[in-house]
Amino acid sequence: MPIRWYGPANPEDPTYRHFERIVNFCLHAGAFAAINSGAWFFQEMKHPFPEPSLSWITGVWAGALAIQLVSVIARRPRESD
Repeated sequence: MPIRWYGPANPEDPTYRHFERIVNFCLHAGAFAAINSGAWFFQEMKHPFPEPSLSWITGVWAGALAIQLVSVIARRPRESD
């Protein structure tokens, strides 16, 4: 089931902004998975990439993805009681 926003798009709404950050993270994670899996597939098919090695690129990108995830979680709107 796709993620969907029901209601008017209001950039001032904190819930809408959080939803937008979640969607951006999902797009980033999808691009990471698609590009890295393809790159590792070609690497294993005996077409080595020049330096820097693919493991460094994957590690740095995974680190950036982890930082983005922490940012999304830390910036979530607080529940109002």
